[in-house]
Amino acid sequence: MTKILVIDDDDAVRENLVELLTMEGYDVVSAADGRTGIRRAIESCPQLIVCDVNMPGQDGFEVFEVLSGHDETAATPFIFLSARAARADVRRGMALGADDFITKPFSRVELLESVATRLRRRVSSSPPDPQRAAVAAPSAVPAPFAAPAPVMGGSTRPILADPAIRELVNQLDRAAPAAISVLLLGETGVGKEVLAREVHERSGRRGEFVAVNCAALTESLLESELFGHEKGAFTGAVQARAGLFEAADGGTLFLDEVGELSSSTQVKLLRVLEEKKVVRVGGRTPRALDVRFVAATNRDLELAIADGEFRQDLFYRLNGLTLHVPALRDRPADILALAEHFLGAACRASGQQAELDPEVKEALLTYRFPGNIRELRNVIERAVLLSSGGRIALSHLPTSLLRKEGPTGDVVDPRAPLIDRLNNLERGRIAAALEQCGGNQTQAAALLGISRRTLVTRLGQFDMPRPRKRTPSIPP
Repeated sequence: MTKILVIDDDDAVRENLVELLTMEGYDVVSAADGRTGIRRAIESCPQLIVCDVNMPGQDGFEVFEVLSGHDETAATPFIFLSARAARADVRRGMALGADDFITKPFSRVELLESVATRLRRRVSSSPPDPQRAAVAAPSAVPAPFAAPAPVMGGSTRPILADPAIRELVNQLDRAAPAAISVLLLGETGVGKEVLAREVHERSGRRGEFVAVNCAALTESLLESELFGHEKGAFTGAVQARAGLFEAADGGTLFLDEVGELSSSTQVKLLRVLEEKKVVRVGGRTPRALDVRFVAATNRDLELAIADGEFRQDLFYRLNGLTLHVPALRDRPADILALAEHFLGAACRASGQQAELDPEVKEALLTYRFPGNIRELRNVIERAVLLSSGGRIALSHLPTSLLRKEGPTGDVVDPRAPLIDRLNNLERGRIAAALEQCGGNQTQAAALLGISRRTLVTRLGQFDMPRPRKRTPSIPP
């Protein structure tokens, strides 16, 4: 099993990380401070380290510097966690040579995606060594609508209960063997990444499937992550690093949230798509690429083009085949099939047995699921945790799900648990701010008194679709 070391002085965060990674099939060891973390890293030789930055005694930066000087851990992928997104901290971490910098609070998907990407890159960049077993990373993200069988290429297949999704997958099947780019459009949580993986599996390409969330990194970090950099390209670049374009050579690169790319990064991506070559940051030598591109977004790109926020020529390069992934509410046959699948997975993880009451099934079928498949999975996992085994009843469901139109505005059920009420209030405030600002996230964040990055993070955590931009009702 792939071994991961988690170092964090926050007991709740550390325990949650250990539980999450263990459930994904990793062998996890942990430490509550930097000194203990250094000792356990040297003793256990993990394949990846996840470390908090701000800790008493030795902080994360000091831990990284110490471990970089040991032969056993010098090449170990290192992910920083931090409760603040200070640019100086991010710059320092990446300059030291860390592989990623994730800001708390982070989503489950964001962390697992980063972990699996670093492990894949570690394997692809390591020379063959008969003395070392290959590191096998589990799937980057738990498949939102995956079934355990049939297995194809080591990956799971999507559940295809509804005719709408079956027809879409048939179109993907026909397009997969070609080198054509694919653009997947749809709301947050509908399973666009699973479909992107399906394209890769059916394509016959022998390289890796590499995923990157374009909205999760700042512009400078995203550029270095995509293109890589040469030694000396910037202060602290003590060694050359291949980017995700090169990591996906011979395989597929999935650009999630591609609509969030800055205009300058759009220009550089367009050049790669046109020339099939990449130049590392600080480099001059083009490197030939054989990469299949699959992109996804929940934005209306044609509207973004009209607003001058997305390049038309890049859009035409990405949409060789454009597919609209239907929302879960438009795939009623999938709801119960997915619910049963997630129920089985949650029961196996918790070591208990449970089944859905008929009233629960009816409630699931009548709910609109604004968070789509991701929300359904969370609902089922929550219900299994709240139940003591046996049957899942209405009392185990979120109160928001029992309302026919789902959680909107500031409507709060006083019977709901406090965390549900607080989440509903925050969700309502965010929705109102975005509506008032015409969908402009920067203006909405300013109105709410938070950073844009925090707003984007909360949108992901709440599975809230981004509204179309329009003329705002307040001045910018």
